[in-house]
Amino acid sequence: MKRLFDLMLAAFACCCLLVPFLLIALAVRLTSKGPVLYWSDRVGCNNKIFKMPKFRSMQMGTPAVATHLLSNPDSYLTPIGSFLRKSSLDELPQLWSILAGNMSFVGPRPALFNQHDLITLRTRQCVQTLVPGLTGWAQINGRDELAIPDKVKLDAEYMVRQSLWFDIRILWLTLLKVLRRDGVSH
Repeated sequence: MKRLFDLMLAAFACCCLLVPFLLIALAVRLTSKGPVLYWSDRVGCNNKIFKMPKFRSMQMGTPAVATHLLSNPDSYLTPIGSFLRKSSLDELPQLWSILAGNMSFVGPRPALFNQHDLITLRTRQCVQTLVPGLTGWAQINGRDELAIPDKVKLDAEYMVRQSLWFDIRILWLTLLKVLRRDGVSH
């Protein structure tokens, strides 16, 4: 049921967002050198690595680490990078990952391949068995402001509570958070 929901919602979103996709792609292309999309190595279900697309919000050559680990994250942003990240528009290409089955709309956010502390804690809690999500319970309960053990605790709570209705609630709360720009530090 969850996969069918993901496919239907992703297909609908792709149709509705075609023009914004094209406008954002054009804006990225015109404001910085390099490709429109950034393909990040992420950890998926059962700790399998997959390529996750995002609209590129950082300059070419930015180290492949979590943003909070950069000494001065703002210095790496493209001219429209801050807007893309704060509005979460950089995440839109992840609809492709949902259609491909590497992600779901709701689940733990996929870790970077080199976030060993997060991957280890998730594996201890069996959270790695979940398909990662565009958003998740941890995302709406703190996002960038949460410490890794707190994220994993919320991911484990989601694993126990997951249902279609809980996913719909998380999607609704995510929409509210994005519109308010809550919990975004970069």
